[in-house]
Amino acid sequence: MRIAVPNKGRLHEPTLSLLERAGLHVEETADRQLYADTVDEDVTVLFARAADIPEYVRDGAADLGVTGLDQAAESGGVVDSADEAADGDLVDLLDLGYGSCKLVLAAPEDGDVAAVEDLAGRTVATEFPSVTEAYLDRVGVDADVVTVTGATELTPHVDMADAIVDITSTGTTLKVNRLAVIDDVLDSSVRLFARPDVVDDPKVEQVLTAFESVLAADGRRYLMMNAPKARLDAVKDVIPGLGGPTVMDVEADENGNGMVAVHAVVDERDVFETISELRSVGATGILVTEIERLVE
Repeated sequence: MRIAVPNKGRLHEPTLSLLERAGLHVEETADRQLYADTVDEDVTVLFARAADIPEYVRDGAADLGVTGLDQAAESGGVVDSADEAADGDLVDLLDLGYGSCKLVLAAPEDGDVAAVEDLAGRTVATEFPSVTEAYLDRVGVDADVVTVTGATELTPHVDMADAIVDITSTGTTLKVNRLAVIDDVLDSSVRLFARPDVVDDPKVEQVLTAFESVLAADGRRYLMMNAPKARLDAVKDVIPGLGGPTVMDVEADENGNGMVAVHAVVDERDVFETISELRSVGATGILVTEIERLVE
């Protein structure tokens, strides 16, 4: 099985990190710029431009692809399940939680386009013509779409367009160019995509589970501690954990009191307060560790 991943840019390193954490260490090869093996002999990584990855998957050069939803939607149809897929559609298997951005409709702050309806008979410039045309159809506005390959935000100021559809993460570039957001067109992030015919392949399901386990571990911490057996109920009230903490008998303390070891998974943001509460109910030897993967 082959997974297409971004070969450079802001998505490259986070994607390699995800593969590493998922247990798919990428082996160094002399031809690293094109492809690489992983520690799983059945999984190969194909390095490609983020914009080209959807086409690699659709054409069968790769079975899975990691790229932005904006890129996948621009290149063709994207559906949530194989049952919904038509010819050429990709299945959106999993939101990987990074590379977040928006495609927005924007126009000059001092112009006469204040709502999407004002674009009727006007011109919209964008690097995403397919997404833009689908959006205009969805809102019922008839406007011309002009495809540009860069500096989209300048087009309204040189009379090339009345508005633009462009990517924004912070909105700073739009503000610098005196453009105001009129509407959100598409919320995008990096996703794991597959062709419909491979969704049920056991290896695809294995990769999906590995990625899900990494995402499930994000923002979680593993707590281990000792506590008097008599105080176990109080400890449980502090850390219910995932379905309840794991409890194991350990040797009695120096006074002969029964002791238990308690393990639990908690949200990272709760760790500081949880430790204080655990100490107040008699827990000792509290250890907090990071979690690489969590299969729920």
